[in-house]
Amino acid sequence: MTTRNELRLLPWSGPEGKPCYLSTDDKGGYMSRLADNIEEDQLATTATLLERASDTLDGQDADQEDLRQLTGELTGTLRDVLRVATSRGHLLGMSEPHRF
Repeated sequence: MTTRNELRLLPWSGPEGKPCYLSTDDKGGYMSRLADNIEEDQLATTATLLERASDTLDGQDADQEDLRQLTGELTGTLRDVLRVATSRGHLLGMSEPHRF
């Protein structure tokens, strides 16, 4: 049986927000490539949102609703990036820094 340390944390959640894991030795398999592509998209989205956040905070005309929406989006992308970092840390044999 595969232990939890050998499982890959996937970049999406299951029912009730629970983590999803992949058990495979095939790093070039369909699910591994899908997870890699989703992680890449999540990181690119985070980079774009970070730039938008910097622009918004530099401008003096952002209202409270703009800031509230930005904060929500940043929270979501930070959650994604933390999941990617945790997953990649597991792949490198590091311990999990944070539980979701």
